[in-house]
Amino acid sequence: MTLKLILLYFMGIFYIYAGYSHFRIPKFFLKITPQWVPFPEKVNIAVGIVEILLGVLVMFEPTRIYAAWGIIVLLILVFPANIYHLTSGGAGTKVPIKFLWIRLPIQAILILWAWWYTN
Repeated sequence: MTLKLILLYFMGIFYIYAGYSHFRIPKFFLKITPQWVPFPEKVNIAVGIVEILLGVLVMFEPTRIYAAWGIIVLLILVFPANIYHLTSGGAGTKVPIKFLWIRLPIQAILILWAWWYTN
């Protein structure tokens, strides 16, 4: 098994867990959802389902490219929540502000990681 394949399965598990977290701790995700997002509870559920689906689909050859592109789009779409989380002083969560600053460039790394599987 190659490193690229190992990292692929890790990516899939990462997104499955992230999606599951939307159901396990919805209050956290609702706190970091910008106020301009309509129907935040439904959006939280939708994002959780999409993350789980993409996490599963990225692990299979026939759907890998589509799932990788889906992950890239998802990461771009949720980026405003990361900015809101930072600019709101943590949005009532206990996440240290220094981590929120670090998370912004990590988003770019996650996009590049998914892009690695788009060809």
